[in-house]
Amino acid sequence: MPFSEAIAIAVASLRSNKLRSFLTVLGILIGVSSVIAVVAITEGLDRYIADRVLELGSQSITLQKFPDVITSREQWLEMQKRKDLNVADLRAVQDGCAACAEVGGMYSTRRDVKSGRTTQENVVIMGITENVTRIGTTREITAGRPLIADDVDRGSPVAVIGSDVADAFFQHMDPLGKEILVDGRPVRVVGVADKKGTVFGNSQDNFMWVPITLFQKFYGTRRSVDIMVQAASMARFEDAQDQVRVIMRNRRHLGFGKPDDFSVETGESVLELWQSATRGIYVVTVVVTAISLLVGGVVVMNIMLVSVTERIREIGVRKALGARRRDILRQFLVESVILSLFGGLLGLLGAAAFSWGLATVLGNIMSTTFTAPVRLWAVLLALFVSTVVGLVAGIYPAGRAAALDPVVALRNE
Repeated sequence: MPFSEAIAIAVASLRSNKLRSFLTVLGILIGVSSVIAVVAITEGLDRYIADRVLELGSQSITLQKFPDVITSREQWLEMQKRKDLNVADLRAVQDGCAACAEVGGMYSTRRDVKSGRTTQENVVIMGITENVTRIGTTREITAGRPLIADDVDRGSPVAVIGSDVADAFFQHMDPLGKEILVDGRPVRVVGVADKKGTVFGNSQDNFMWVPITLFQKFYGTRRSVDIMVQAASMARFEDAQDQVRVIMRNRRHLGFGKPDDFSVETGESVLELWQSATRGIYVVTVVVTAISLLVGGVVVMNIMLVSVTERIREIGVRKALGARRRDILRQFLVESVILSLFGGLLGLLGAAAFSWGLATVLGNIMSTTFTAPVRLWAVLLALFVSTVVGLVAGIYPAGRAAALDPVVALRNE
């Protein structure tokens, strides 16, 4: 029997049982859609995190008391024993880091701030040295000016505010020169920073920058300062990290073999932590969704067995007219593969629609543009797997059909 004739017979058989064929295809469709969509969404999340990390600056380093991510209660309890970083540590890094182009410091706290009768809640108050805004990704000032060295030297009661604060207090007026009350103390607005939007639903614009010396006047120095470092170049980035670490270890008198009692964070380390934390979840999710493909294969096998049972007389007639064992085998295998391949093709469309819809929802939740690319390798893999599933699922029913004795088959009622 020519291969084209086997395809024609298989298609005719499937068309004669449209509902059963559709329900069979549905299992493969769901499995293929799930696998491709999971890959697309995971890659979209990886890209989103990578873009956010790059915004921090590829040459910037942050020296801080705690790591950015604490993964267990035991680690958190251990971190509480660490000493605060102070302004003396900041000066030591400024003086001793030859590979650093800029070294600045930042305190931070959250407070409700007021202007007139309006209160803006949970504003991040950051006390900074004047060069912090030049470390990492530069944040533009859309109105007024940034903080300058004289503001820090004098401890001037001035601030640069984020767009959320500006919109809350001065939506229909120029904010420059206006006063905001921070814990009852007046601070004059000298600049407004550009809008950055949100990350995972958290605003990046609900903040105030004040001189670090003013922050110390307001809240004292009994808290840890984050030391922000900009490497002189990418070629000296590793040197800058090493020098910062050596300076701090010497100041803490940490002997050889003792772990750091501070954290050196970079965009690269944050990205590696994210990828290592999600790698296992990614693999498990793909495996779990792939189980639906296995279920789809079982459905295909079951339907093919039903088809063989229903068509015993047809098989007997074909054998009586000269059809060989391999012709019957080919006929049912082709039918099984067509079912699975068609399900795989529909699964591609389902995956694309599902990925687009979920990416749109996530983008709205996070107030950003979120993409979930459907990768070619995932498409090819899904089609290959669906074809193999159909082939494997069809082997037993096809073998059973091919093994039927024509005389017995013709007697079947």
